[in-house]
Amino acid sequence: MTLEALAGEEITKGMLSLIENNKANPSMESLTYIAERLGVEVAVLMESVSSQELREVLEEAEKLYNIEFEQKTDEYKRIITLVAPYIDKLTQGYEAARLLEMYSRCVYHEKSAGWEELSDRAAEIYEQMNLTAKRADVGLFRAMVKFSEHDYAQSLDILLRERAEVEANHAYIDPMTHVDFDYHEALLHFAIGDTESATRVMESAIDYSKKHRIFYRIDDLYRIAAASAMMTGNDEKKLYYTKKLKQYGDFADDLHSIIFYDLINAETLITEDDYVGALEIIDPYLSDPRLRENYGNWFYLGKGKSLYGLGRYEEALHWLEKIIIPSYAHHPFDLSLFFVMDSYKALCHMHLGNPDEALESAKLAVKNIAPLPHTPFKDFIHKTYQAIEKTKPAVDF
Repeated sequence: MTLEALAGEEITKGMLSLIENNKANPSMESLTYIAERLGVEVAVLMESVSSQELREVLEEAEKLYNIEFEQKTDEYKRIITLVAPYIDKLTQGYEAARLLEMYSRCVYHEKSAGWEELSDRAAEIYEQMNLTAKRADVGLFRAMVKFSEHDYAQSLDILLRERAEVEANHAYIDPMTHVDFDYHEALLHFAIGDTESATRVMESAIDYSKKHRIFYRIDDLYRIAAASAMMTGNDEKKLYYTKKLKQYGDFADDLHSIIFYDLINAETLITEDDYVGALEIIDPYLSDPRLRENYGNWFYLGKGKSLYGLGRYEEALHWLEKIIIPSYAHHPFDLSLFFVMDSYKALCHMHLGNPDEALESAKLAVKNIAPLPHTPFKDFIHKTYQAIEKTKPAVDF
């Protein structure tokens, strides 16, 4: 409602503005009138907090929440402490919905109970305000919680349900939200091994993004397209999408896209037994401390595999032992790439005459890869384990 509509005949628009901004206290008669106009109980207004105060709380919470994930320390706890006194009063308006949304996510990240109910409240307010993109964000977060738990099927079910609800309740879905839904849906279809559905949704999203000239998430879409092509052995599509990714990276000066392009090229050279060529791509990244800090684990893996291919087993083992799987790596494509490191450790140990260590590493790789869908890396892990297991008795003898 506008101030004029709410004021009606009984209160001036100026006085209502003063009341709204906590610069004047209404009489009980005025408060009763306002409550009737809003269709709420007087008690709701008496318990409410001023919009200005909520804006100030929101501004502080946003500053804390938007700190880069890698740089966060106790920000989630600080947001919970900041917002907690207002939780029961967050009933309407954008500020209330956004605070509920952030608070629920912080509660989740702190591994506390009750975040779902808070998320529901935020979604309901966004729904009432017809804020489609924000409502969609809540649904995407709910789905990706299950994704981070590696429950990919449940994650996809939640996403499809949330998407259907948003599309049913909102006549217009803005292009960026549309692409967001498509990207995550494709990602999850790939995660459960449904390559056909994933490819259909992914290519539809790329066409849609081009058609609407928004190019939103186009780099993410090219990445999963290239990764999918690599996993399915489609060299033609892999070459096409990696080239597109390189073009985007050069145009947008996007370092992440360029690095991903180089990673795929290095992996391709390794599969072609061109280990020296792969190291020519990898080594410059490892010599840069800043890049090594952010992307080191991916390049440690490539270096270890390349050195193994060159027969430098002790050096390969050194680099493979440095790998720590990033906390943000949850997709089966990423995890498959990293889980193969234990197979390479096993092969290094086998060549170095350490059969027990070799079998232990090979078993670990098989255990880790078991829940994931089929990929060439899964085949390699099982093949490595079978080869090492066959040699074990002879080594013992």
